[in-house]
Amino acid sequence: MANIPVALQLYSVREDCKRDLPGTLRAVREMGYDGVEIYAAQYEIPAQEIRKLADDNGLQVVGSHTPFRAVQDDQLDRTVEYNRTIGNPNIIVPSLPQERRSSRQAWIETARFFDELAEKLKAQGMRTGYHNHAVEFQPLEGELPWDTLASHTGENVILQIDLGNALHGGTDPVPFIGKYPGRSITVHLKDRSHTNDKALLGEGDINWDEVFRLCETVGGTEWYIVEQESYAYPPLECVKRCRDNLRQMGR
Repeated sequence: MANIPVALQLYSVREDCKRDLPGTLRAVREMGYDGVEIYAAQYEIPAQEIRKLADDNGLQVVGSHTPFRAVQDDQLDRTVEYNRTIGNPNIIVPSLPQERRSSRQAWIETARFFDELAEKLKAQGMRTGYHNHAVEFQPLEGELPWDTLASHTGENVILQIDLGNALHGGTDPVPFIGKYPGRSITVHLKDRSHTNDKALLGEGDINWDEVFRLCETVGGTEWYIVEQESYAYPPLECVKRCRDNLRQMGR
């Protein structure tokens, strides 16, 4: 079994972060998380502050969900500098403008953009990638957009699969980790249940044993990232329970 560390996407506890970021990061560390992934709104916080809080709590910043506009040429240098300061190597785009995903051809052109962006970031010692929602796992012109993007990008573009989002799209996402070996550098661990819309990690329909097997053999996975967006309990309790459940599964 590969010893893949576990991070938390801080969007899971966004209201807690707004109220008390130092206390929230301290709580996240005490739960047993090794790292964090920031979300778009946190770019408004000075990079030095994010870095100090992460360092003070022994947390590594392993990713940033970055607006598409922030990786355009007129903003890219600023985005790179921010991520260099916080110590993050993985700049992940979590959504696209409608015109970038409205057709198969649009996805092909988007894939070309990510390939070019990956080359620019590689020179900076960084990587880029894309994070899915449901739509990427719903057929478009005879093909899943996730397949269109994956097959038209090179190995330097991270395919950050969000398992719960993909299952919500109507497709079993787990085999895609093996379908595109070495591309699942960071994976969003999110469960989904057809009978419980507030299921926590390990309580839904995802085949976690197969997820771990694929990530730890062919996926190239460096970080598991927990994300919880539905709440049977207060958000901090939810992500603690997710970490506890993951630990019970041996991770």
